[in-house]
Amino acid sequence: MVTVTPFATPPTAMKLALSLSIAVPLVLAAANVCAQEAPADIRPAGIACEECPYPYPSKYLPLNVYGQDVRLAYMDVAPQGTANGHTVVLLHGNNFAGFYFANLIEALRKEGFRVVVPDQIGYGRSSKPAIPYNFHDMAANTRKLLETLKIPKVMVVGHSMGGMAAARFATQNADLTERVVLYNPIGVNDARIGRRAPDINETYRQLLTNSTYASVKAVLLRYVGHNPSAWNEQFEAYTRLRYASTLGAEWPRLAMAQALITQMLYVDQVVDDWARIQAPTLAFGGAEDLLAGPASVFQERMKFIAGAVPNGNGRLLLLPGLGHVPHLEAPEKALPPLVAFLKEGVR
Repeated sequence: MVTVTPFATPPTAMKLALSLSIAVPLVLAAANVCAQEAPADIRPAGIACEECPYPYPSKYLPLNVYGQDVRLAYMDVAPQGTANGHTVVLLHGNNFAGFYFANLIEALRKEGFRVVVPDQIGYGRSSKPAIPYNFHDMAANTRKLLETLKIPKVMVVGHSMGGMAAARFATQNADLTERVVLYNPIGVNDARIGRRAPDINETYRQLLTNSTYASVKAVLLRYVGHNPSAWNEQFEAYTRLRYASTLGAEWPRLAMAQALITQMLYVDQVVDDWARIQAPTLAFGGAEDLLAGPASVFQERMKFIAGAVPNGNGRLLLLPGLGHVPHLEAPEKALPPLVAFLKEGVR
């Protein structure tokens, strides 16, 4: 069964009812549970995700951020068959880039959606500058992309860290935002409470000296901590990709970007954004997500998020038995209700 808690939801909600990341020091500590040697066939890779399995070609938007010329990579995927006139923007998590949305892109295309999938600056095929990363810039860069593509309205789906970015995008761009899905977001609690800010230099040093195959795999193993048997070939392939980038000559540049992003995940909280989202919003995902602590903590906070969205526009839909990345763990369970919520906005 699907667990649903509606908040003044319209009748269409009843139809739906039927149907990275945390701080690097914690990640490195988690590596102790995964003492595994690196496969011998992994070779050094660059930091531009050259080997990543993108389902569609990447395009590039030139930008200037903090005096540096950079490029924002993105996929712009046309609908399959008759277009429904709506566009969905997919915002990725901290330990991924747009490529891991392949099955969600296909599910949306089949329903007539245009799908735009940016790699945020610092990720995937986008540039990796040393800048003060923040969600304001992610929202602004996403808007610049949409303006370049002449897209006037979008539905936004943000997974994991992308859920934080989606909340900030929706609050800053109410004029563009038709619907929002906060999909297994991190940042469900204020990370500043009860712990000190990570030291960028120490985080950078740890990444350079302690990034082993085991530590990289431990990051993704957290996503199936509720059910280790859910680990599959996709998770393993992504582990190999991430580890390969630590072996290349450009790894120090990517490591510094990741250290700065770790600081962002502490400093730039979105706990005050949810009550300012104006669009219909679905707090969605696997109910057994362990990134915030016990699954009960995540469930309680997702209920809070749905209730915080004003004017009865918040809705909760959690899928029992699934963890942090349901579309990789069990796409047959995760994709239909997510797509159904977006289709409610098609007129």
